[in-house]
Amino acid sequence: MIQYTDELKEEIRTANDIVDVISQYVTLKRSGRNFFGLCPFHKEKSPSFSVSADRQYFHCFGCHKGGDVFTFISEIERISFKESLEFLAERAKISLPVTQNAEFNKNQYLKDRMYKINAETTIFYHERLYKPFAKIAQDYVKQRKLDNNTLKAFKIGYSGEYNELYKFLKSKSFKDEEILATGLVNKTEKGDFIDRYRKRLMFPIMDVSGRVIAFGGRKLENNEKMAKYINSNENLVYSKKKHLFALNLAKQSESKKIILVEGYMDAISLYQRGFDNVVASLGTALTEEQGRLLRKYSEQVILSYDSDGAGQEAILRGLSILENQGCDARVLQMEGAKDPDEYVIKYGSGRFKLLVENAISLVEFKIKMLKNKYNLENSSDKIRFLKEITKILSNVENKIEKEIYIDKVAEQYNISKEAIYAEVNKASYNEQVSEKTLVKQRVKSEEKVKVSPAIIKRENMIIYLLINHFREAYEPIVTNISLEDFKLEANKIIFEKILESPAEESEKILQIIANIEDQDIQSHVSEILVTDYEINSINKCIEDVVNTYNKERLTNRKFEIIRALENSSSLTEDEVAKLENELNELMLELAKRK
Repeated sequence: MIQYTDELKEEIRTANDIVDVISQYVTLKRSGRNFFGLCPFHKEKSPSFSVSADRQYFHCFGCHKGGDVFTFISEIERISFKESLEFLAERAKISLPVTQNAEFNKNQYLKDRMYKINAETTIFYHERLYKPFAKIAQDYVKQRKLDNNTLKAFKIGYSGEYNELYKFLKSKSFKDEEILATGLVNKTEKGDFIDRYRKRLMFPIMDVSGRVIAFGGRKLENNEKMAKYINSNENLVYSKKKHLFALNLAKQSESKKIILVEGYMDAISLYQRGFDNVVASLGTALTEEQGRLLRKYSEQVILSYDSDGAGQEAILRGLSILENQGCDARVLQMEGAKDPDEYVIKYGSGRFKLLVENAISLVEFKIKMLKNKYNLENSSDKIRFLKEITKILSNVENKIEKEIYIDKVAEQYNISKEAIYAEVNKASYNEQVSEKTLVKQRVKSEEKVKVSPAIIKRENMIIYLLINHFREAYEPIVTNISLEDFKLEANKIIFEKILESPAEESEKILQIIANIEDQDIQSHVSEILVTDYEINSINKCIEDVVNTYNKERLTNRKFEIIRALENSSSLTEDEVAKLENELNELMLELAKRK
């Protein structure tokens, strides 16, 4: 497989400003020279995730992940370094050299053909919807009150019988293996080809750029043996956890909100009635990848799932994911209908718009769910209910917001505010104690590390000096400090990489280190870059570091000589004399350095 050059990597890195890239996943706010936000890699309440625009590095002070823009994309998208490079090249519209790897070329060619097959199939299905033989589909569309503009916007279609799609695709010169790869056609044991979707209303699924990547098909016949919906299986161009139905349309909306619903028809029905900011989660529980998409294209996400038990549980899971992504997530409260489609048809878009505007917060939704769990006429249940509420309220950081919720709970459930405050403070204290215990455990664990913190800090500062003050630091450091002097493996690897590079390439030193394709190393570098070493004078700092290592070297040699002299029975008189002379010189040199 082709190896991308360091020059190309640097071109791609330079074209993808790390603040711009990370801002698509994390809400960042400037503080001094850096940007801060909630870490996307672990759950936290206070921002500890730092991004340096100057150095093009990120670092989390909580989970200690860090690195450059390649590391971030690799971590957040859960892909390899090479895939992150290709991802960012595509983002920056940079052409990559064509690999000589036959397998890679074959897969890329197949993906292109699959996109073309999906596009042709969409046209085929959509055109059939208007044919006389599609009356069953036309009747269903009328029943659901979908107009022609909506049908065209979503490219809704009708699938044929037996192998009509297969014949059509063959007429377009697509090969059998290409058609089978899409999952639109199956091959029987007898070797016959049969369309997977037959006599169904067809919903093309598009990625955010509008390319058709999959299909969903709803049954139209009253046949209990048939599945109500069948959807494309995952393949080379489709992974359901990474996409949202109708996001290609919702991203064009002027609204800063996105309404998240469960099914295709909910999204389509709301779209027709003026809500152009609706997406559906493709028949799966909301995933982290989908949460990031929602965060990227909206300022607020409103969940409008079915009103049954499963729908409400799905809301809780979805809210948790969105909260971890730093989203402002709300819940739409709907009564009198089982889903948004039924509600908007029954009561109209005006009333549904009011529901959107009055969507409740995560805290309010959790309290409502608790209310359904307990019988508040029962004293024991009411006590348990209060304790559960206080756990929820103790996690609300904003004091004003917390006070508003406490006022509401006190008034609605006839409980004194003082009692609620007392329980909330108790819950907050217990949580703080728990966090302190975890910190102590981590500290104890770190104490077991063989390399002392003082040595790690000193070594880190050397790397910091070489990165930030290469011209002043390079010669004195490499002249006086060897690779063997480093105790921490990460610093040894970085220093070795610096030694391998020409001394005149001082401006490229960070680029050279960035090409170490090890995420642990990149996290370590990011931590070094964001640490304040309280350096007042660069030259004095370099001098002190070099002097420290020279003193240690002299001290170690002094003790070696002392041990040798203590066991001098195997030494000659000349050897003893030489060692004593060397020891005297060492003692004088050490005295000068004090």
